[in-house]
Amino acid sequence: MTSQKIDPSYGIPAPITELTYEQDLKMRLIEDGLRANFQDNKKDIITYVMALQHQNFLLGNSITNLVKKWPKPPMAPPITNGDLSMFGILLETKE
Repeated sequence: MTSQKIDPSYGIPAPITELTYEQDLKMRLIEDGLRANFQDNKKDIITYVMALQHQNFLLGNSITNLVKKWPKPPMAPPITNGDLSMFGILLETKE
């Protein structure tokens, strides 16, 4: 069996699974705000909201990365080298 050459620029990029520093700070601010304002089932609400926000940030990062690194399709070569003939003009000669 022949080995295949792997092109690192081919295919979709791997998803990003880490938050940026700004997103991590926003997560902390959300958590602090939730801890200060909720009394009933506080722990469950905090866990639920934090998990949703974390997944939201990861999905946004992965989509941004996917759009930035999506491979561009190759340009198709022109069909002819010259200009196209005008419609209705006979280019053949009679002999």
